[in-house]
Amino acid sequence: MVKSIFFLFLLVGLSFCKSVDMSKIIYENDCLSCHKQLSFDLKGVFFDYLLKYSSEETVKVALVDYLKNPNRDISVMSKNYIRIFGVKNPTDLNDTELNMAIDYYWNKYKVFGKIK
Repeated sequence: MVKSIFFLFLLVGLSFCKSVDMSKIIYENDCLSCHKQLSFDLKGVFFDYLLKYSSEETVKVALVDYLKNPNRDISVMSKNYIRIFGVKNPTDLNDTELNMAIDYYWNKYKVFGKIK
């Protein structure tokens, strides 16, 4: 019985670690790789979303909506930025990958629980 419980915890732990690693890989390969080429920081975009949408849930919903259906009317980027660089193409990530990347992004830049 103890071995079964230990094995279950081990599997859950390994699964969690693998999930975290996949989130980071997706974020770095599919998000950060393009954004590194642009003249702005994703941390700044995070705070723009946070100012506009306030909560974790609404920020994540807004990001999913924008990344699946980019539109200048719902973008948090300035009008000048959009005029110069345009609106991005829709993401190629599936829903699971997109949510994993957004979760990683949220955890990387969130301020909640970090301010002392």
